[in-house]
Amino acid sequence: MKQRLVLTIAALLTCLQLLAQTDTIQQHNPTPKREFRGVWVATVTNIDWPSAPRLSSERQKNELVNIFDNHQQAGMNAIMLQVRPAADAFYAKGREPWSRWLTGRQGVAPEPFYDPLEFAVNEAHKRNMELHAWFNPYRATMDANTSALSPQHPIRLHPDWFFSYGGRKLFNPGLPDVREYIIQVILDVVKNYDVDGIHMDDYFYPYPIAGQRINDQATYEQYGSNRFTDIRDWRRNNVDTLIHALADSIHKYKPYVKFGISPFGIWKNKNQDTDGSETNGGSSYFEQFADSRKWVKEGWLDYINPQVYWHFGNRAAAFEKLTSWWSDNTYNRHLYIGQAAYRINEPRNSGFKNPDQIPAQIRYIRNNARIQGSVYFSSVSLRRNYGGLNDSLRNHYYATPALPPLMLWRDSVPPNAPRQLAVGRTERGLILHWQVPLLARDKELVYGYVIYRFYQGEKIDLSDTKHILHIQYNPMLSAEDNTAERGKNYVYIVTAIDRMKNESEPIAVTAPYR
Repeated sequence: MKQRLVLTIAALLTCLQLLAQTDTIQQHNPTPKREFRGVWVATVTNIDWPSAPRLSSERQKNELVNIFDNHQQAGMNAIMLQVRPAADAFYAKGREPWSRWLTGRQGVAPEPFYDPLEFAVNEAHKRNMELHAWFNPYRATMDANTSALSPQHPIRLHPDWFFSYGGRKLFNPGLPDVREYIIQVILDVVKNYDVDGIHMDDYFYPYPIAGQRINDQATYEQYGSNRFTDIRDWRRNNVDTLIHALADSIHKYKPYVKFGISPFGIWKNKNQDTDGSETNGGSSYFEQFADSRKWVKEGWLDYINPQVYWHFGNRAAAFEKLTSWWSDNTYNRHLYIGQAAYRINEPRNSGFKNPDQIPAQIRYIRNNARIQGSVYFSSVSLRRNYGGLNDSLRNHYYATPALPPLMLWRDSVPPNAPRQLAVGRTERGLILHWQVPLLARDKELVYGYVIYRFYQGEKIDLSDTKHILHIQYNPMLSAEDNTAERGKNYVYIVTAIDRMKNESEPIAVTAPYR
């Protein structure tokens, strides 16, 4: 008992020291101009949206708009919307049945009809947020009851594609037909919707359950035993094959669509592999056959978003150790840290009861140049303001806008600058007008604009986010400033951005407001 007490006190002191260090870091670490600020909006079992099945279309729309408004006000710039929770769809232009968590009955469309994903993309872009379509690749049911499945559900059409595990049906990743089917499901969205990214979560092969075994021996003998002597290596190769093919397929149709995955936070522990992290927990490599580090090492992903759902000083998986390990293993791809806003509300999770736990994690992340942002699980945890976190984001950490980080391997050519910037007056303030830039050398159309404001004589620093007046994801050639004060002289600067958020050279105009 005494030994355990000493260990607990030591862990607490470590945690307090790290929190103190991040306070010092923050004094020298202003809000970055480019930072991924995402939030997961989960639809499975109505975790985040809609609040219940069988709501009217209008109620569903209103709820989603309110969710997006809340996250925009908190400074978020990306929504990870779950559009395929269990081989069912929150969109119309695809091959799988409507989700029961949308309408209460699988296969039944919203009434009156609307397309939730199309609506979500438009509303996110109106609020200058990216929309990443989030897919669960292998889960086919959440329970053992298949009687309520739609006649169009793949279990009905291809019962031989699935195995049962833990009371659920899952696609068998070892079947080539399954892998091709999943690729086509995702390409339905890539081709038909204006999404900014394709996102997958941590459910590959199922998390282990005592007394359960994966029933894929016959598939292994048919497709893998001639190449692999260990069924576990074959399973990992099945997942790798899907990820690689998906990356190629997505970027073939739309090179600007980002592809990212949010795996379980631990790849391997150091006691399993000297290349692993200083942790002592489960691992995606051994338990889910998901070689998550390989996916970025091979360049298949544009970003990896590990779920680092532990606090500073955690004995099994300390936030600081795991975060730093991932930052050393991203191979020049983006790293966004998955942060556990939901854990603030867990009664026995003492590490997250400290209201500065997640803010300190943000400061720690910002101090590492190899990390480009965060994604929070889940939307409802932020909107309910657990631990005052949403207030902290809105009023401090995300109080000024941020552009998503650049992906130069996708596109490194910026647009040309806007032309002929001018200022006029309205009843409420000032209005800027400009002309569309000339086409850049890659012929890509302008996607939007960034508007900056300085006082005349003030140092012009476009990296200082407090001078960003507005970011707009639309090609409108004007912007209003209704916060301008009479008697002040301003300098306005406008830049153009393309789909990948490359930014042009600036154009400026001086504007006295009398």
